[in-house]
This record gives sequence, C-alpha cells and structure tokens, in this order.
Amino acid sequence: MVHFSHISYKKIILLIFIFSGINVSAFQEISSSKNYVQFKGIVYNKDNSEPIASAHLTLDNYNISTLTNENGYFSMKIPKKIKNATVTTTLIGFQSKTIHLDYFSTTDMQIFLNPTIEKLEDVILYAHNDAEEIVQKTMSNKGKKYIDKPLEMTAFYRESIQQRNTNISLSEALIKIHKQPYTSAEHDKVLVDKARKSTDYTRLDTVVLKLRGGPYSTLYIDIMKYPEFLYEESLLREYNFTFNEPTQINGNYVYVINFDQKRKHQPWYYGKLFIDAESLTLIKADYHLNVEDRTEAIRMFVLKKPGKAKVFPVETHYQIDYLNQNGKWYYSYANVFVEMVVNWKKRLFNSRYKFRSELLVTERKYLTEKSKRNRSNLINPSIIMNDNISGFSDADFWGANNIIEPEKSILEAYQKIKDRVNN
Repeated sequence: MVHFSHISYKKIILLIFIFSGINVSAFQEISSSKNYVQFKGIVYNKDNSEPIASAHLTLDNYNISTLTNENGYFSMKIPKKIKNATVTTTLIGFQSKTIHLDYFSTTDMQIFLNPTIEKLEDVILYAHNDAEEIVQKTMSNKGKKYIDKPLEMTAFYRESIQQRNTNISLSEALIKIHKQPYTSAEHDKVLVDKARKSTDYTRLDTVVLKLRGGPYSTLYIDIMKYPEFLYEESLLREYNFTFNEPTQINGNYVYVINFDQKRKHQPWYYGKLFIDAESLTLIKADYHLNVEDRTEAIRMFVLKKPGKAKVFPVETHYQIDYLNQNGKWYYSYANVFVEMVVNWKKRLFNSRYKFRSELLVTERKYLTEKSKRNRSNLINPSIIMNDNISGFSDADFWGANNIIEPEKSILEAYQKIKDRVNN
C-alpha cells in the first residue's frame, strides 16, 4: 500500500494561519478577436430535454476543445480559416454526435444527445470477466495508448475557497503544462502565463486557510501518469475490483469498474474507473478518499494549524477525464474537492470550508526545444497560488474581466478571456 507520508506533499495540502486581506480592482474592457468565430449553445439530453453538464466538444482533427458547464452551456472559438470541419460532442453514458461546422449557430446552437441503453455484448463480457485483470491490462497500456512525446498544453486553472456558501478566495490562471510521456519518469512542469486573485479575509472566522500545490494538485491525480498516488500495478491486489453497469461512449463499449481498498484502517480510496472495452484504456476516473480515520487524515492534509483548533477533512472527491484524438488519449480535465472542518475549543459551532481546484486543457501541441528552455515562469509544486501569483498579473490581459465571478463555471470564466489566449 502506498505510504501517505510519501505522497502527502503532492496531494492537496492545506495550511492554516493568520493573514491579511487583498482586494482586486477592475480594469478596462478588452477587445474581441477578428480572427475567430464564436459558437454558443446548450447540450441537452434528448430523452428529457435536461441540460447536460461536463460534455466534451472537440473540433475533429484539431487541438481545440471545450466543456459544457453545469447548465449544459458551451462556448467555442474556432479560427475563421477553418471551414470544412466537424465538431464531436461526447459524454460517458450518451451516444456521441458529430456535426459539421456549417450547421453550427453562433448564438443558440442546440445539441441533443441520446442516452446509451446498450449493454456490453456477451462475447466481450466473456472475453473480459475479471475486473482486476482489466485494470492491470489498462495500466500496462499507458505506453501504447497515451501520449508518447512531450506536449505543451495550454490550460485554464482556478482554485476557490468557500466558507459555508460564501466565496472568500479565488485564484485563476492561464498556464502552460509541459506534459511528459506516460512512460517517462520525468514529472510534468507548469509555467504560469497570466494570473489573478481575489480574496476577502474579512469573511473568515479568525483563521485563514490556504491551499498548497496549485495546478500540480490537479495534475497529480492523472493516475495513468502517476499511478503510485492511487495504486501501483504491483499492489493492485490490495484493492477490490467489481463490475458496475457498463455504458457506451463514442460508439465504443465502456467498462465501469468499482474499486476500493481492502484494508480500511487508515484513509482509503474508493470510486469508479471508466475503461474502453476494446482498447482497454482509462477514459475517466471518479473517486474519493475515505477520511473517517481522523488522525491519519489530519496528518495527510493539514500542514499547519492554530493551537486551539482541531482541523480535519470530512469529504474528498477527485475527477479526471481523458480525450481521444488520432488514437491517443490525452489528459483533458481534472477536478479536486476537499471539505474541511475547524473546531475551536470552547466554541459551540464549527466552521466548514470547501476547497476546489479545476484545470481545463484548451489546446495541445508538441513541445519544442525553445519551449523546453523557457523556465522563467516555472512554478514549484509547493506553490501557494494566492501568495505567489502577483508577479503574473496583467491588467491589460484580463481587461474588464479582472472582476472574478466565483459563481461562474470554469468554462464560463475561460470563455471571457479566450480572445486574449488566442492572440
């Protein structure tokens, strides 16, 4: 079993200490790009006309993609020079749909996806009837099915802290990820291009909570690249693997495999793996860390706290999505959520804080030697975004959108500055 003391510095680490407040101001409005066409719309469930969240829209044969928000809304900018192309919309549990750009609307595009009702054919089930064996083969496929050359990924990152339902801290950044091949022992690197923050510490109950790791906290849950942070291939027998109801995506059958650790005397992982049945590749993982063992959970998550308070996690949730293009699977989206409780001595009520980190990849290209040499904005895996991003602020870049809107989804936040990204 993986020792938590070994991996804790790469997980979300929470620091708790007194700090002063920071304000953010608004700047001039930015101009829109003339080289791109923006398409907007909503993706619906055809059966009940309900909006679909977290659906991927990908411009086929191009490194351009986006994601629907919790209301099914999407916005996608495509270079005007691209004419004869198609957009494919995918989500696990639904049949994918491919539509030519000629049929896209710039303002009110509606896309309806059919839920998948087919089950895995008997022949496939008979061929793969051992869930643990499927996971083993999937992990061994990372050198064949995932990227085998270094990539430079452009991504939008945001992290937030809420007390009860009030946002007290928000950081957003446009970053570059030097994504290493999945067979390489070299770790990914992150460079910050532009960043901003908004913090109101006056809303906190005496303490200030900070999150260490920044974008790295979302990169390290890429379990195909960093399996040691969840389970190592040699230790798979420490887990129970069972079949859930299968589904379909992109016309391909998908195994849904439940997993949990057998020994539960300390924080332990459990969740679901979504594995393409034909190629045996992981296309999505949705999992949690059980933190009922409070002593071990505190050691894992809390680095510093006030002496008169007990601070411990009560809920965690991790999500990682991969996208397929030209036969290779790519890290696409990650979401990390942790809820913490602060119990003060001689106080009747506790305080609850919700931490969320999200990363959405918006573009990919091969990593050049010039990009490799650019280390000027390279950040450390132990970065505290809210403290260390002042040097990356740029009022002209963010423009009027320098007012951060925490109630908006990461997609909506990214769309507001997408013109600047493309320029």
